[in-house]
Amino acid sequence: MTHIKKMPARPSAAEIEALAKFSPATIHEAQGRRGALSSRIKPVDYRMKLCGPAFTVRCAPRDNIMLQLAINYAQPGDVIVVSGGEYEEAGSFGDVLANACLAKGIGGLVTDSGVRDSLQLRELGFPVFSLSVCIKGTVKETLTSTNDPIVVGGELIHPGDIIVGDADGVVVVRRGEALEVARLSQAREDAEAGYIADYKAGKSVIEVSKLEAVLKAKGLTVEA
Repeated sequence: MTHIKKMPARPSAAEIEALAKFSPATIHEAQGRRGALSSRIKPVDYRMKLCGPAFTVRCAPRDNIMLQLAINYAQPGDVIVVSGGEYEEAGSFGDVLANACLAKGIGGLVTDSGVRDSLQLRELGFPVFSLSVCIKGTVKETLTSTNDPIVVGGELIHPGDIIVGDADGVVVVRRGEALEVARLSQAREDAEAGYIADYKAGKSVIEVSKLEAVLKAKGLTVEA
C-alpha cells in the first residue's frame, strides 16, 4: 500500500543549528558512539556537508519512483534519506533530480543505493551521500511509502531524526536529543582543544592521555 506521509514532528531550527557546528565524528563520539551510518556511505565531493531532518523513503532496488515522490513532498531544509536495499548497481539520482532539489531548497540526499552524474553533482554543490557511483539506469514501478522508520547504513532512522554529514561520513541524532548531544559535542571539542594546547606546550601523548597507570597495569616495559 502506498502512503505519502508528512514528517510527524520536525526538530526546531535551533536544534538543527546547534548540531550543524559539529562534525559527524564528534557527534558520534559525544552521543556514546551511536548513530554512525556505514562507512561505505560517503559524499560525492569531500566538501559537501549537510544537517537537517530526515525525510525517509523506501525504494525498491533499481527503482527511483518513490525518490521522485519524496523530492516532490519534502520541505525546504529536509534531508531525503533513501533505503534502496543496499543496491549499488544503479544510478538512482543525478543532476536533473539534484536541480529539482535545489529549486525546492532541499537540504541533501543520503542513499544506500548509487548515484550518477557525479561531476555535475560536484559542480552544483547539492550535498549527496551515497553507497556508490554507478551509471546504470533505474525503473519507475514500485510504490511504497514515505516517512516510515527505515534502516540505512545499519542504522534505524525515524522521520524527523537529524542527519549530519561531512567528508568523513554520516551520523543520525534522535529527535529530541539534539540539544543534549550538541552540549556533549561542545564539551568534547573543548577537551580536545585542551589536549592540543598541552601538546604544543611540550607534554607527551602519555601525559595528555593519562596512559602511565594503564600501561603499567598492562605490564609495558621500555627497553633502554
